[in-house]
Amino acid sequence: MGETTSVRPRRKRAGLIIALVAVLAIGAGATFFMVRGGSAAADPPPAAAPPPTTEVTRKTLQETITAQGKLGHGAARDLATALSGTITGLPAGGATIGLGHTLFSVDNKPVTLLRGSIPAWREFAAGMDKGPDIKQLEQSLADLGFFGGTPDEKFTAATTTAIKKWQKSLGLEQTGTIALGTIVFEPEDVRVNSVETVLGSMAGGEKPILTITGLGRKITADLKLAQQSIATVGGKVTVNLPDGTKTTGTIASVGTPTSRDGDGGGGGGGGDKASTVIPVEISLDDPAAGENLQEAAVSIDFPTKSAENVLVVPVGALTPDGKDGYLIEVLNSDGTTKKVPVTPGLFAGGSVEISGDGVSEGDQVVIPKL
Repeated sequence: MGETTSVRPRRKRAGLIIALVAVLAIGAGATFFMVRGGSAAADPPPAAAPPPTTEVTRKTLQETITAQGKLGHGAARDLATALSGTITGLPAGGATIGLGHTLFSVDNKPVTLLRGSIPAWREFAAGMDKGPDIKQLEQSLADLGFFGGTPDEKFTAATTTAIKKWQKSLGLEQTGTIALGTIVFEPEDVRVNSVETVLGSMAGGEKPILTITGLGRKITADLKLAQQSIATVGGKVTVNLPDGTKTTGTIASVGTPTSRDGDGGGGGGGGDKASTVIPVEISLDDPAAGENLQEAAVSIDFPTKSAENVLVVPVGALTPDGKDGYLIEVLNSDGTTKKVPVTPGLFAGGSVEISGDGVSEGDQVVIPKL
């Protein structure tokens, strides 16, 4: 009986010790997790990304006005004849015709292309008054190998001889005279844009037989009447091609105000509304530009105002100062920024000219987030 009593207290104490160890272990674990959790909550937040900036540069700004145009072979012009008779020969559309070659035939006789800027307006024959049309006739015959003298404005025996040699080469009667309508003067070789009649039709009058263009690729555009001051012959333009590339061009001609049928450039669908425009023709400085395009719509940038050697930033760098003025935010070397008042000048191509104290070329300027 006494032995049994002494064993029970020992067992009871052992159980208490085991329980106390378990409690301490649980408490230590809880403390461990609390410390770890406190450490994670105290980690510093990630640093903010620096603001986007751009550099203040110095360059020339050029303001432009953009107009729509068409790349092709230039404006087509009608070609009729003073000859009367039956049309017996016609070229194919798109054909190119050079010096001394046949444009079309009337009564089985060729109408020949010669070189000159003055249209043929009279018969060529001995005794005619002198004039620049004689000189360009003699120059063409010289280029073809029939005139051996120095071209001038006088019709002489040498001119008659050259005409006869030329007529013989064509299988024509050697009269030494050239009837009005037998030749056509053009400044350059031509391309047949379209054929406006058919074989067997009657020639004569003002009805066109062909429409023609030059061979060079050109751009035609119609400017609004109020924009005529931006186009001067010899002026340079930038041409934006359909594939996104740019090339340059030179204004070759500026026409007189012309009425065009259409919507007046407004695109509102009023197809019967006429507008007055200034037709402009532009030659490409690089003839190979867009050579794979037969015809294409292009846009042309005509330069207007310019500002040379000025400080420039993107337009987005300007912020209003609340007093009808503007500020830019300049980034300091230590990462801080300062706001500097500026005066904007010319706006062009997404950039703006700026001036003011406290801003210099090379400064980094903050671009505000929208």
